[in-house]
Amino acid sequence: MSIEGKAVIITGGTSGIGEACTREFVSRGANVVMASIQQTEGEALEAELSTTGQAKFISCDVTQEDQVQALIAGTQAAFDRVDAIHCNAGAWGKGTAEQFDDAIWNKVMGVNVKGAFLTAKYGIPALREAGGGTFLITTSVAAHVGFPQHAVYCASKAALESLVRCLAVDYAGIVRVVGVSPGTIKTPMLAASCQGWDKPVEQLYAEVAEKIPVRRLGEPDDIAKAAAFLLSDEASYINGTILTLDGGTLALPPW
Repeated sequence: MSIEGKAVIITGGTSGIGEACTREFVSRGANVVMASIQQTEGEALEAELSTTGQAKFISCDVTQEDQVQALIAGTQAAFDRVDAIHCNAGAWGKGTAEQFDDAIWNKVMGVNVKGAFLTAKYGIPALREAGGGTFLITTSVAAHVGFPQHAVYCASKAALESLVRCLAVDYAGIVRVVGVSPGTIKTPMLAASCQGWDKPVEQLYAEVAEKIPVRRLGEPDDIAKAAAFLLSDEASYINGTILTLDGGTLALPPW
């Protein structure tokens, strides 16, 4: 599978799954613009990966319309076109329905859902201008599982799964739209979600790994390799659907 020479944007591209995807895409010869609000990490990653001129960092808060517009324009200025977009920026907030407030709603829904809509709003015209392309969204098995105190996060990921299908229909023949749905992946966001439990994080990880049918947690590279395939021409018949990468989690019985 090849994405060599493709101009790819990845939002949330400087940490966790996003960083792994940035590295994977560059290693496969793509020209990558990584976008995030992590200025220091982004500049360091650009410096590390840009020896061949294939990696560029653009600071972008995906909840801000003008910044998303600037991201698309900056990519076109750097690489002349946009061939693929990986909409990966994500935010997490803890709480039940009784505990939720505007701050959690605006953070999680703003980044995960509004951010995806804005990226589509300005990214899809750029893909059309380049003759078509692929729009990939990172969702989560949280769209299907009622994780404790994850109400807003789970709702946001379910919204993204619906968005994949709607975009595929609305832009049929122009843009191929797909999703990748990670399970339990060892990322900074996962570590943050484990805070406050009465067990050390590593013990929690070990206990969860024992329950997953493949008997391990996922690594960001597991998602990155699948994402690279979904963006490649070899995946050209995959459209309007989501690839689940959860080690078999969703196959588990409820006991």
